[in-house]
Amino acid sequence: MARHAFTRELRLLTPAHFKNVFDNPVRAASPHLTLLAKPNELGHPRLGLAVPKKALKRAVWRNRVKRVAREAFRLKQHKLPNVDIVVIAKKGIGDVPNDELFELLDRLWRTLSRRCNDSA
Repeated sequence: MARHAFTRELRLLTPAHFKNVFDNPVRAASPHLTLLAKPNELGHPRLGLAVPKKALKRAVWRNRVKRVAREAFRLKQHKLPNVDIVVIAKKGIGDVPNDELFELLDRLWRTLSRRCNDSA
């Protein structure tokens, strides 16, 4: 069984990395999440998370969403193209159970992969 980690090089770390993704991204959206992506030259995908207090008031709720998003990314990273991805949570995400959130993210990863391959 393959081991997949979520190491430092798989994360968007600086405001400049996030800003690069926000400039003219490829989008995949649902009522609860928006994924923005932009191709990179690194040979692997990277993930950034934006879970605002406006969407989820309590830190434990925000942390749950981030934890699920990181895990979903960790498991699918080998199937994703070489892109920088920012996951943005919207209001109502707190009501979505973990298993449905995994399925939603899986659908959005596939949509994003398709759109990135089409634009390349």
